[in-house]
Amino acid sequence: METATKKTTNILDFLIPEGDFDYKLRKILSEDIKRKLIEFQIIDNRFRKKYGMTLEEFEQKNIIKEKGFSFEVESDYHEWDSAVDAIKTLKAKIEDLSKG
Repeated sequence: METATKKTTNILDFLIPEGDFDYKLRKILSEDIKRKLIEFQIIDNRFRKKYGMTLEEFEQKNIIKEKGFSFEVESDYHEWDSAVDAIKTLKAKIEDLSKG
């Protein structure tokens, strides 16, 4: 495995003075994942408000068919589905990082 340069290590030590290299790296990764998670949660919330339901309800009610297979609704569905999948994946990654 590659190692970090002294310059990188110094910056890491400045940002996170406590813990070893692995701890610091996990902390930075966790914070970055949380930022990405928030972005996808915003997308999920936007579509929940727009359609007044969760993605699961949207799928169960077959809203795409109900709305006549419109481009907008299908595009919304794909973006929403991707966001919900990303939320699940990112939450799992955060959990993995917290286990050490």
